[in-house]
Amino acid sequence: MAVELTMALERYDRHIPFFMDMVKNPVGININSLEVGMAPPRREGVDRHRRFYEDEEFDICEMSVSSYLTSKAQNLPYTAVPVFPRRLFSQNHMFVSTAANISTPEDLIGKKICCRSFQTTMSVLAKGDLAFEYKVPWRDLDWHTMSPELVPFPGQEAVDLTMIDEPSAPDRLISGELAMMIHPHPPPSILKGLRDGSIHRLWPDLRAECGRYFHKYGDYPIMHLLVFKNELAEALPNLPKALMEMWEDAKRQAAEFYEDPGYSEMAFARNAFEEEQEIFDTDKWPTGLKANHASVERFMKYLTDQTLIEAPFPIKELFHESVLNT
Repeated sequence: MAVELTMALERYDRHIPFFMDMVKNPVGININSLEVGMAPPRREGVDRHRRFYEDEEFDICEMSVSSYLTSKAQNLPYTAVPVFPRRLFSQNHMFVSTAANISTPEDLIGKKICCRSFQTTMSVLAKGDLAFEYKVPWRDLDWHTMSPELVPFPGQEAVDLTMIDEPSAPDRLISGELAMMIHPHPPPSILKGLRDGSIHRLWPDLRAECGRYFHKYGDYPIMHLLVFKNELAEALPNLPKALMEMWEDAKRQAAEFYEDPGYSEMAFARNAFEEEQEIFDTDKWPTGLKANHASVERFMKYLTDQTLIEAPFPIKELFHESVLNT
């Protein structure tokens, strides 16, 4: 009889094959993929991270890189595979107030910057990119957060954070009181501001800037990975590599969706798909450590610089031993 497992995933196009049972399970294991969100509720609810870590409701979970690495600092009994189902460019998630007269990254120095929390993965990536790519040290910015820090971190007492009311943040951004908001899931008012000109992104040609960044570093920055308990991998030694193979299959199937011009309700979805292929000219979603080692190392550098962890971890401590040579 097959071992029954549950896997909590966000609703992305590359996960549709999981939810539609289009991905073959490994021999002896039946994985039930559940659609679980973090902020917006999904079919199986919300609050994926807490339900995995605290309630132990799922066997396998899509987890933010920041949450996973800070949990490793607490010696929690989890491991992961180098499958990264969510990736984002920080440049696409920095929303600037037009009223604040910000036109270059250096203009942000001394200004009030808002983010979900200091340790949210997008916040970490954006702070790190500003510091190391655009020469804007995070310590030179006035940080305002909308959510409490979920996990205590080493340098927390030395980091000056001002809590603000989340519902009021978009209006404070539009007025210019806040110079910029960093947000992985921008609320509708921010998207409306982009359309009416009250909010803009920091780079006039955003696609060109993200393309430049991608070709400089060779990767699309990682946000999430697949995590499970050490004891599960001990009981099912074929599971880690099987998860990588399953995700590769789902990714391939999702890419094939876009071969059909009628797949999306967007009139120019196929055109956008072709344009991305021209900009990046390679697989933006590789699995395995060899293709993602530099991205993991860069993120740990950001975490260390921001005092969220004391020092980078050896790669072999982050991923299951059976996938270290992938």
